Amino acid sequence: MIQHVEGDRFPVGELDNSESDRLKMVSRLFTEAGFKSRLLTDIRSEIWLKLWGNLTFNPISALSHSTLVDICQYPLTRELARTMMAEAQAIAEHLGASFRVTIERRIEGAEAVGKHKTSMLQDVEAGKPLEIDGMLGAVIELGEMTGVDTPSLKALYACASLLNRKIQQESVFIKQRPLEQ
Repeated sequence: MIQHVEGDRFPVGELDNSESDRLKMVSRLFTEAGFKSRLLTDIRSEIWLKLWGNLTFNPISALSHSTLVDICQYPLTRELARTMMAEAQAIAEHLGASFRVTIERRIEGAEAVGKHKTSMLQDVEAGKPLEIDGMLGAVIELGEMTGVDTPSLKALYACASLLNRKIQQESVFIKQRPLEQ
């Protein structure tokens, strides 16, 4: 059984950008179940858009124990987010993806979400392993393959990797603090 917790948007697309019958069927089934399911002809760009925010805000949040609005309103972490997103965007565009929003609009969108704790921060607070390899490690590897330098992504990856190691090997547990209203 699958338990869906939040969100009602499930865009779908084929990797070859076609609108296949199976894609139309999946979209229809999601729609009939009450979800918004757009057919996309560039699913890779949509995946990069989602990853773009995750690879930026998750590690900053986990390392600083901050919510999205905290990250976006603090000048130093906002600038770090911009830099990380620019590095990731350069890789994605080198691979043929495009972004339908600017870096600043994406950051403004995260800020508007408010006092949201990212999944990686929630994992830190629960003492669970962090998903850093899929979010940061893979993108850094793509950067190496495409010749795009990623100093900010590598720095955050190093810090988050150490935190992950401490959580896993030393059972470090970071006490959860209540969100301020």
